[in-house]
Amino acid sequence: MTTPAENACLTALEAHLRPELFRALADPVRVALISRLALSAGPKTVTEVSDCCGVHLSGVSRHLTQLRAAGVVEATKAGREVRYTLDCEGLVELLRGLAEALENCRAVCCAGSGETNTGDACCDPGQSREPKNESDPS
Repeated sequence: MTTPAENACLTALEAHLRPELFRALADPVRVALISRLALSAGPKTVTEVSDCCGVHLSGVSRHLTQLRAAGVVEATKAGREVRYTLDCEGLVELLRGLAEALENCRAVCCAGSGETNTGDACCDPGQSREPKNESDPS
């Protein structure tokens, strides 16, 4: 059974664990597009960013559409062209929100144990997550 604090933690965490964001970030072509847009001095068309990935223009356009739906890029229509920019602030906000939600959940978990270190690597950021070698004398 979960406590009210744990329920609040889970609700906040689930709000930040957006599947469309992780799907958007999980594809190597989309990561290349994000990198290309991050290095751009201004908005770019599909054609201008397509040389980074070895994918046909229609594929690049679909990838940019998914990144837009996930809140990673912004699109501005200028006549017949659509220009894309990386939404740095939005992406940072999304990732920072997720990091804060994870840290808050860890704090709730550790506070609920009544200890500052429960022996769980989650509650002790300095503790290695690697399994201990039983034959190692240290």
